[in-house]
Parts: sequence; structure tokens; C-alpha cells
Amino acid sequence: MHRRGLLIAVSGPSGTGKGTVLKNLRNNDDNIKFSISATTRAPREDEIEGKNYFFKTVEEFKKMVDNGEIIEWDYFCGNYYGTPGKYIEECIENGHDVILEITVSGAINIKKKYPDCVLIFLLPPSFDELKNRIITRGTEDKEVIEKRLRKAFEEIQYINEYDYVVINDNIKEAAEKLRCIISAEKSRTDRNIDILKHFNIPNDFKLII
Repeated sequence: MHRRGLLIAVSGPSGTGKGTVLKNLRNNDDNIKFSISATTRAPREDEIEGKNYFFKTVEEFKKMVDNGEIIEWDYFCGNYYGTPGKYIEECIENGHDVILEITVSGAINIKKKYPDCVLIFLLPPSFDELKNRIITRGTEDKEVIEKRLRKAFEEIQYINEYDYVVINDNIKEAAEKLRCIISAEKSRTDRNIDILKHFNIPNDFKLII
């Protein structure tokens, strides 16, 4: 029986630890694929082209949007971020579960195009902890940090749009909660309507005791 994979969108404020939690999840589940976003921001020291992001110029990014290659996009802290659609469709059709690490506005737009998409919001234990994580990361100046904190406050207001919320107080535990959510979603009856076809129950079935 062929089953399409799930599309899972994971959002959360910058500094929540989304990348670390999702890396832990991926290392323990070979069926999970990660969508690779396109962005116009400069790569960080440990980021690799084609693995973490597709790094594009503004002109290249806008051309992808015009050509319909980007299924959703957002503008944040002076840079564009977007999701290429072809890779996602191929993975889902082949039965792989695809995770999008995506902004709140992007997740809401994806849900409109893919109603079966599962939305998960990842949070730190507290706002003070979020602030501390962003500051100690040391990759942005004060102005960008303030923008990220304001954006975090705005994003949290949309948490009711999501199907699940997970607190990242412990990386392994948060990853395990995500795995459990995915497993439960794959067992929902509305995702398994065709399962009765494989019982081969005859039309003239009679109970024999």
C-alpha cells in the first residue's frame, strides 16, 4: 500500500533552537527529509550551500518567485526567505515525511496550499531564556537582536494557528516529542481511509462460527 508522506511545518522565534532539535530528529529517522529554503542573507560560518540553504542574490530570488519555483516566501530582517516546491512534492509522493523550518507567515501560507500540513510551534522555556540565547549566539548586532525579539513577540501571538506546541527545554526530549507527533498524525483515521480496501472483504461476507 503506497502512502504519501507528511508535510510538517516547524516554526518558532529565532533563538528557540529549531535547527538543533530538528537535526536530532533527522539523525534518528531516515524517512524524514528536510526542505532546503532559499535565502538572500549571507551564509554563517558553519552553513553549506545546498545543505542548509540555497544562497541567492536578491535578483536570483525574485526570478525564482516570478517563475513559480517558490511556493511561499517572506521578508525578514532585510532578507528574503522562500520555499522551493518541486523537491517537497517529489519527497511526499515517494512516501517521505518533509519538514519545513519556516516563519509563522510562511507556515500559515503553506497551510492554505497544503491543508493536510501539520503545524508545530517550538518555544524556549521563557522569553528571558530566548533573549539570552539570541545575545550569547553573538552573530548579530544590537539592532538586529532587538528586531528579532520584537519579531518573536509578534510570532508568539499566532500560536493558536498551530496544531501543536513543543517546549525546547531539552533537545533530545523536544525531538522525541516531535517524533511522537509525526507518528500520531500518520495513524489518524482520515489519513488511512483506504486501509479497508486491503482487507479484501467479499461483498457476500457471512460470519462463520
